[in-house]
Amino acid sequence: MKSKIRNKPLKKKFKYPEVVKEYLTIRETQAIYSQKLDIPFHRTCDCKPTHINCQTPKEWIKSQLGVWQFNYDKKDVRDRTLHPATFPLSLAKKVIELFSHKGEIVLDPFVGSGTTLVAAKDCGRNAVGFDLKREYINLCGQRLSQDTLFGDTRQIAIADDALNIPAYLEEGTVKLIFTSPPYANLLNRARKNKSRRGDERKNEQFLKVEQYSQNPKDLGTMSLAEYSKTMGDIYEGLLPLLKPKGHCVINVPDMWWENERITIHIALVEELRKRGYELRNIIIWDRTNIVNRIGIFGWPSNYITMGTTFEYLLDFWRPPAK
Repeated sequence: MKSKIRNKPLKKKFKYPEVVKEYLTIRETQAIYSQKLDIPFHRTCDCKPTHINCQTPKEWIKSQLGVWQFNYDKKDVRDRTLHPATFPLSLAKKVIELFSHKGEIVLDPFVGSGTTLVAAKDCGRNAVGFDLKREYINLCGQRLSQDTLFGDTRQIAIADDALNIPAYLEEGTVKLIFTSPPYANLLNRARKNKSRRGDERKNEQFLKVEQYSQNPKDLGTMSLAEYSKTMGDIYEGLLPLLKPKGHCVINVPDMWWENERITIHIALVEELRKRGYELRNIIIWDRTNIVNRIGIFGWPSNYITMGTTFEYLLDFWRPPAK
């Protein structure tokens, strides 16, 4: 019996690259989708086999600093009506250039606005991104189609559940998994803007719920316990796709809820360790240079570090066979 794939026509408002358009569909995977993606995964550089990346010694020294800062540029998405939680293109490029070679595959299981795919294209890497929301896959296609940089790599955006990713890729072909996932249900509430100063609190985001969706499969609707387990299930399925010593970098903050610090980064470290990943580094993304007018939060009796001013980059890898 031939496999059936449910396709729904899109109302295209822009021209998609052919490689993206081919996969702009919701697919019922695992049981009925058996064809793997046709995407290259071998190095195209001349680096020595033992090298982790294509960086020069000077670039390597800069990457060794444990605190990173980035700025947004004109190619970044800053409109929160398009996506509520984007990260700078420069961050994605740094991670991609640090943990992969030209021509290898970068995977983003929660691709959102498509920053990872755009960065991969700029860096000469192949990339695949997945997201539950068709609107975000459309946005990925728009951003890739607007990019005038040409090359021989492929960047593919697919609307599907991250649990189904193993159905698309061969084992041992991915060099880097990089993403900024939803943060459990901690954004699924009316925004009070307590970190803003004075009149800036009542901006266009005030009292809005900025969650990605209300789909029960969306990680952003889950409690921390359910979120951690589901992330573990997803990443356990992704581990065989990674090459040995292939890295997995997850960008997350901690947050405050009912005057309690919710340590998302600790929950993820513990969960991924149980699923076979080895933690290699924790890098601090210092966001103070891109945060506007921080409010006085907790003064004078409750000292609280503002989650908006820094986030964690959790760097794991797939341990080499012993």
